[in-house]
Amino acid sequence: MPDHRLHRGSHPEDGKLFAPAVWPALRAAVGDLSWLLTRGYAQPSALKIVGDRYELTARQRLAVMRSACSDQALQSRKTREIRPANVAGRVLIDGYNVLTTIEAALSGAVLLIGRDGTLRDIAGVHGTYRKVEETPPAIHLIGNAIAQLRAREAVWYLDAPVSNSGRLKGVLQEIAKEKKWPWTIEIVPNPDPILAAANECVCSADSVILDQCKSWFSLARYVVSEMIPGANVVDLETNAKE
Repeated sequence: MPDHRLHRGSHPEDGKLFAPAVWPALRAAVGDLSWLLTRGYAQPSALKIVGDRYELTARQRLAVMRSACSDQALQSRKTREIRPANVAGRVLIDGYNVLTTIEAALSGAVLLIGRDGTLRDIAGVHGTYRKVEETPPAIHLIGNAIAQLRAREAVWYLDAPVSNSGRLKGVLQEIAKEKKWPWTIEIVPNPDPILAAANECVCSADSVILDQCKSWFSLARYVVSEMIPGANVVDLETNAKE
């Protein structure tokens, strides 16, 4: 079925599923799942235990899964996190990961602050990327943020298997040329191993990358906190179990 969505990531039931009254239970679930992961439980079985205990819907379980991490992962990630004042040189951007989160923020979709302090959306990209109304303004916000952080250069990595990566590359190049931003856009079979092995600062919220890269910066969270004050952010970092 063709994808005719005009916006990114919004869901008709999110107002109820992620209402402030539900936040304490979601935070407790993140804490419990993180506790189990710390003790070596496999994620699928641990998520089922926690989801059943708190009677979470499938979408709530996805949010909890994306927000939790073990104590070991948390400590490792935090030691390699770069603060805004220390962003310099080249930054490597996990293109779809960052862009879709900012598109979701502009569309009013739910965003999650996870236990590690990163900002994630629930939607993600699965095989096909479709440009939405928020795409150009999202790219401009990301570019303004990179300039504000005084990064010397930005290298975007897009997934070749994702449909329309070539078109998105063209949009990124056009905007970068117009704004005179020093960007390079690379389409590669899989950005994850490249970013995980990189020596430069990586901008991503992908757990696989965060657990391996030399240094990382939560660019999406920076953009939202500095430039999208009305974003629909659910903070699941608070009260996670230690």
